[in-house]
Amino acid sequence: MCNFIVMMMNRTRLDDTLDVFACHGCGGALGSLLTGVFASKLINPGGNDGLLFGNPKQLGLQTLAVVVCAVWAFVMTVVLLKIVDKVMGLRVTPEEEDMGLDIIEHGEYAFWVD
Repeated sequence: MCNFIVMMMNRTRLDDTLDVFACHGCGGALGSLLTGVFASKLINPGGNDGLLFGNPKQLGLQTLAVVVCAVWAFVMTVVLLKIVDKVMGLRVTPEEEDMGLDIIEHGEYAFWVD
């Protein structure tokens, strides 16, 4: 699933260089959903059973939580990116990118160049 997300991100103009969404977004959502499937009171007596133990409602609650968290993360990311863009900009110039950000940002090469 995460490979599919990475492949789809490569086909868009979205800039997720570190594949943060594919790793954390997909992994977190999958883990949360599977908690609704595999949860068991035998492991956590204070919790609920999941889908495999006769409680499909828990999977529904986990799905709702994933959707709410995804919407919250998306909205807050857009708000923060808009603020950062107004204050200092999100992108460097193409010339700075060609020079290398190690020189522009830190004044030194990240690796030896011959």
